[in-house]
Amino acid sequence: MHTPVTIIGAGLGGLTLARVLHVHGIPATVHEAEPSPAARAQGGMLDIHDYNGQLAVEAAGLMDEFRGIVLEGRQAMRVLRPDGTVLVDKADDGTGGRPEAQRGELRQMLLDSLPPGTVHWGHKVSGVRALGSGRHEVTFADGSTVVADLLVGADGAWSRVRPLLTDVTPEYAGTAFVETYLFDADTRHPAAAKVVGGGSLMVPGEDGKLIGAHREKGDTLHTYVTLTESLESLDFPDPATAIERVARKFDGWAPELVALITETDTAPVLRPHYGLPTGLRWDRIPGVTLVGDAAHLSPPDGEGANQAMLDGAELAKALAAHPGDAEAALTAYEQEMYVRAETPIDDEFLLESLFGDDVPQELAATFTAVREDMP
Repeated sequence: MHTPVTIIGAGLGGLTLARVLHVHGIPATVHEAEPSPAARAQGGMLDIHDYNGQLAVEAAGLMDEFRGIVLEGRQAMRVLRPDGTVLVDKADDGTGGRPEAQRGELRQMLLDSLPPGTVHWGHKVSGVRALGSGRHEVTFADGSTVVADLLVGADGAWSRVRPLLTDVTPEYAGTAFVETYLFDADTRHPAAAKVVGGGSLMVPGEDGKLIGAHREKGDTLHTYVTLTESLESLDFPDPATAIERVARKFDGWAPELVALITETDTAPVLRPHYGLPTGLRWDRIPGVTLVGDAAHLSPPDGEGANQAMLDGAELAKALAAHPGDAEAALTAYEQEMYVRAETPIDDEFLLESLFGDDVPQELAATFTAVREDMP
């Protein structure tokens, strides 16, 4: 007999966990704060890696469905200097191991794979308390409660489940994204569209500054401007001031790159980066564990969604391998998860996975410098 699993959070990690549990015949319920699947935009493109995210998709039995939402050609990659000089212009030849998909479509793929009623929408957690014997009571904002025999926090950076295991909280990492969107780019923003190309763009500069952009579905350019600033200096009173102040930090950069900031069709969105301490572990508490950002939040490095999905898949597989002994499963899962979270991706391996075997020396040096500047 398998213990039913109560999952808090219908992000990619929680939904992957629910799906792989379903594959193994283990009952699960997901509680999500958002009122519906379409309550808010789900973010931009994600590259799903063959060494973690795709392993989770395979465990979920959804590789055919995943291939159906992959955006063809988006593994193309350009790397430029701030003056616009091209360092790398790599086409998508179909052999890369990091296919791109829209986060919203990936989430919907997982939702569609679950039995009806698995996800309970509009269930925002207001508190969690231990009842003893590994059971926990979850209270929701509407006053309703549920008692969990096995509770999993898949509820992200500000997890309400994490305090059951540790009093450690995320801290500001010293960097932030400012996100912009350019719509109908080829027609309305041709210079910016040309510089981004058909996939992704990366332009590293000094002092931790970086402009990154993706060509997303529907001729949309999604830009991520990375700044290394204090939280106080990122207090922008209005969108126009924000655009002006951010663009000023890139004075002297090629105008087609600065256009990714100044020509935005939306108000810029500020996203400060937070992280949990590297190597965070906790004492084994019966009946509860964490996956994804709830367990090992870090500043964006391209691995977060992939790691969350793999966490969910590996936890489900551990539970399936230990019927009637959830504690053995949680112990095995956590020990492996700790190692994964603590083990950085090798720079040489990452460069080859992004750009192939022939990596220019200047790019390797620039890339390593950018990685070293990351918190």
